[in-house]
Amino acid sequence: MIVPMVCGAAVGWSVWLGLRSLRARPVDLQRAVANLSQVRVEVDESTTSHRERIGSIVARTAQASGLITDRLLGELRIMNRSVERHAFDKVLLGAYGAALPLVVGTVLTLVGVAANPLAICAASVGAGVGGFVIPDLNLRREVRVRQRTFTFALGAYLELVTVILAGGAGVETALADAAAAGDGPAFAELRRALATCRLTGRTPWDAFAQLGEELGVPALSELAASVSLAGQQGAKVRASLTAKAESLRAHELATTEAEAQAATERMALPMVMLLLGFVLFIGYPAVVRVLTSL
Repeated sequence: MIVPMVCGAAVGWSVWLGLRSLRARPVDLQRAVANLSQVRVEVDESTTSHRERIGSIVARTAQASGLITDRLLGELRIMNRSVERHAFDKVLLGAYGAALPLVVGTVLTLVGVAANPLAICAASVGAGVGGFVIPDLNLRREVRVRQRTFTFALGAYLELVTVILAGGAGVETALADAAAAGDGPAFAELRRALATCRLTGRTPWDAFAQLGEELGVPALSELAASVSLAGQQGAKVRASLTAKAESLRAHELATTEAEAQAATERMALPMVMLLLGFVLFIGYPAVVRVLTSL
């Protein structure tokens, strides 16, 4: 009785979401501008047509039901990943997780092993929900790694800027040359921010502040704030950049040492378990001998 009710509720909810997604809704201007500012990567349409089509349908349905939050859009922006691709991954893993227990239950039934239908349905629902949530967890983990990598790259970038400034170059020239000297997503974002500020007439520090808010990197926002307070004088700007570079280098060193200590502490438990197993292996014959002699 419970299984038909759950299936009926799921079908009704799906129909309601589908009908709601067909309704025309006004597009938020701020979200539309944010989507236009995202970095678009050209891909082969022949290999991603089905993925984009299915992901687009799922994304529209999720947007209509309010499941796409600003936090998710920000995380996708950091990873330069489209909403359609993320939605397709969620649906694919959810369907795979829901189908796997059903397939296993069917195979067990065919080979003559009795399987509880309620247990199979519960496992299917749980695996489907888990598969649907896994892409979000992976996305947040990748975002944390990307933010930390960007912070480390920012320290190297500021080192390059201070070296170029020491050679007699101007502030804007040093910022552009240092950004052009590096590779990777972090330096690409810095070059994009500098190109945007040149086209819009804004200062590089305003562009860095906006980029820090978009990527969730506090170090970049703090850099923009400290240099803005220094004003337009080259000596003060250079001193601010040098101080920030030293701060980021010290923070990176402290973070690396903390991770090394945490890894050392995590290795203590396997060593204790190994020692305990060795003691049991050596002492077991003696204990058995004593017990049997009594």
